[in-house]
Amino acid sequence: MPKETAVYTHGHHESVLRSHRWRTAANSAAYLLDELHPGLAVLDVGCGPGTITADLAALVAPGRVTAVDTTTGILGQAAAVAAERGLENVEFAVADVHALDFPDDSFDVVHAHQVLQHVGDPVQALREMRRVCRPGGVVAARDSDYAAMTWYPEAPGLDRWLNVYGRVARGNGGEPDAGRRLLSWARRAGFTDITPTAAAWCFATPESRSWWSGLWADRTTDSVYAELAVRGGHASAEQLTAIAGAWRSWGEEGDGWFMVPHGEVLCRT
Repeated sequence: MPKETAVYTHGHHESVLRSHRWRTAANSAAYLLDELHPGLAVLDVGCGPGTITADLAALVAPGRVTAVDTTTGILGQAAAVAAERGLENVEFAVADVHALDFPDDSFDVVHAHQVLQHVGDPVQALREMRRVCRPGGVVAARDSDYAAMTWYPEAPGLDRWLNVYGRVARGNGGEPDAGRRLLSWARRAGFTDITPTAAAWCFATPESRSWWSGLWADRTTDSVYAELAVRGGHASAEQLTAIAGAWRSWGEEGDGWFMVPHGEVLCRT
């Protein structure tokens, strides 16, 4: 049986939050936006630094958004984002998606972005999300799929990065190729009315390429992921430094192009 909890592979190093803070409802939850309107009660699972959360809160006001994550530190950052935007309809709580501390039928929309790839039992997580969603509501999940990521030009160092990352993530109890599995997991969780879709991020302009390669170079040597890679015997510090260099070299390629595909599911309850 899978573990119900898993180690969050990325941690909350600045290089990770640099990526998370870039996320918006428009670039990371477009498949959900047509379902949102003022007055809804929303649960945002794994809210991180809260940029998507704040967008959702603005869209459903005067409805309320409850944002949850596993640590108080990151919730404090999310609360600061909401305060900066003048949002008064967001509340925050520590929670485990495998056992949510909310009554049945509490929310109209339950949303999770890049969460299920990091949990020990994604099917149980979806069951809990379904339990707290009201009849007629929507459970929405979106996750990237690492094995389907692709780039140009070819870069052996990035091939090594993908191999190491996959081993670290699975060693922590997660599933980095979650995107392709969301439909299967949702069906196993008991959903029958599911709309599966896919979307992608693309980093190919000089600015986005520099940003994406730089944050991954830093993450490869300085984040919790780097510590876990070395501690788990997946790569040495020297090998991670070489991979970081490959990221920076790719980022300087004038023809550089990187795609991050995502699986998405809208599950009606």
